[in-house]
Amino acid sequence: MSAPPQPPQRDDEFWRDFLLQGGDTWQSVGRRFFKRIPANPRCRMCAAPFRGPGAPLMRLLGKRQSDANPNWCTSCFTVMSKHGGGAEISGCMLFADIRGSTSLAERMSPAEFHALLNRYLATATEVVFKHDGVVDKFVGDELVAMFFPLLTGERYVARAIDAALDLLRVTGHGDPAGPWVSIGVGVNSGSAWFGVIGAGTHVEMTVVGDAVNVAARLASAAGPGEVLVSAEAASEAGLGPDLARRSLDVKGREQPVEVVTLTVS
Repeated sequence: MSAPPQPPQRDDEFWRDFLLQGGDTWQSVGRRFFKRIPANPRCRMCAAPFRGPGAPLMRLLGKRQSDANPNWCTSCFTVMSKHGGGAEISGCMLFADIRGSTSLAERMSPAEFHALLNRYLATATEVVFKHDGVVDKFVGDELVAMFFPLLTGERYVARAIDAALDLLRVTGHGDPAGPWVSIGVGVNSGSAWFGVIGAGTHVEMTVVGDAVNVAARLASAAGPGEVLVSAEAASEAGLGPDLARRSLDVKGREQPVEVVTLTVS
């Protein structure tokens, strides 16, 4: 019997340097270039395209789709596998999911629903990269993304909110005919742990913490075509104080969360 895979050695100092002090500046420079090459899918961290006209260049740079985890390029996966651990950083979390997906699946054939889901996830990924965020994961029809200073810049909270509104627009919520898929979005900022979990070939980057949980709850509470933004995130982004606010009871929390509701037209 073979030995179980061993987790990567924890290297929290590496992640603190990478996430908090800028790490390798080529990561940021390369990402800004890679995301402009039209293609899908692409690496969730560095945005290197796996298909299309830019794929041959990426392969020359050692950035091909990892066999161990197709969500990451080989070079990013190598870094993740080598450096376990992570760091607590300030960030802004965005959750978005389809409203009424169970009813949609009931009315559509499995192939049709799969095509719709693929279109939504591809569209959402492009929006996140456009605004310099990181796609953490997809859970069913839910997108989980994070925006933080290293990759997004100092206006990371405002850009997360811009991404949320852009996601409403590209799914058709501002169109007279209505959206091609109905979604709700939650945005919250705060401190979160960002780093590596897993072992062997089952390694993932993820983000955890109370701020993440609140963003998820806000997305669940958002109505079709709504972005629920926590008051803290709205204030950090410089949203006008004249915007209507309300208190929202959030499952699992003793205190209500004050939110601002945003829509597009």
